[in-house]
Amino acid sequence: MCGLFILAAFFSCNNNEQHNDVADTPIKGTIHISVDESFKPVIEQQIQAYEASYPGTKIIAEYKPESACIKDLYKDSLNRMVIITRGLTSREEKFFQDSLHYNPAWNEVATDAIAVLVNAKSTDTIFSMQRLRQQLFGKINRNQNIVFDGLSATSTVRFVIDSVLNGKLFDTSVVKAAASSREVINYVANNQNAIGMVGIEWIGNPEDTSQVNLLKKVKIAYVQCDICKDSPYVKPMQVSILTKRYPLVRGLYYILKENYTGLGSGFVSFLKYERGQLIFKRAYLGPTMDFQLRNVRLNVQLPKN
Repeated sequence: MCGLFILAAFFSCNNNEQHNDVADTPIKGTIHISVDESFKPVIEQQIQAYEASYPGTKIIAEYKPESACIKDLYKDSLNRMVIITRGLTSREEKFFQDSLHYNPAWNEVATDAIAVLVNAKSTDTIFSMQRLRQQLFGKINRNQNIVFDGLSATSTVRFVIDSVLNGKLFDTSVVKAAASSREVINYVANNQNAIGMVGIEWIGNPEDTSQVNLLKKVKIAYVQCDICKDSPYVKPMQVSILTKRYPLVRGLYYILKENYTGLGSGFVSFLKYERGQLIFKRAYLGPTMDFQLRNVRLNVQLPKN
């Protein structure tokens, strides 16, 4: 964490003349960011931890569909950063280079998964990717509604179209829209024949009392693993997300529209390094930092007391 202070001081000294009008630093100021609604639980934790560490900071987050976050990045001059499930395309980078004369920084900070949910009373808890495709196309089990956090513009819908349906559209007569991830869970909890698809951070943390209580109303289904030798069907647990054994895995990215070391840069550093990565790990997402334990040989004898 000392590195963050040193970095801030270094850039402050070198950029004083160029950024006399800048009102924020990594440890002071206010910024606005837009966050994919799928990641609200874990990003709320990240912001709370950062603001508690640096009381002079305020990160104002708006949670909305992914496409709205991208729109904010383009059109909202107050918006400094978005957190979504993809980075910038080369075309988008060219646009920002032409309009801002620099490319926003972006990178992956964690790995997430789409959970398939069924009602707590359902015995239908095993899915293959082929079955998911067939149901989304409306070719089988048309009596089962599949519920998303919106029919368009959300990262979950985009992921399913791109990575499950190979760019084809689903049958809107069997796919239903809910207003948010929490509403998807509520719909499945109240409809025994429904299937829901939400980000795992809404339902997969066994240390979060509210999420444990939700698992009394819904179940996380198993999805077929094509690369597994020991277990043909897996749940989106942290280890299966990290190893990509669970097939519905996606990345979590930041895109930072800031060409100096401000509060956005400080928050990005927090997300990328140990404290932020541990929060992702405790939320049962896949952190990008390697936290594997290693054997260490001590050459100094430790005192018994």
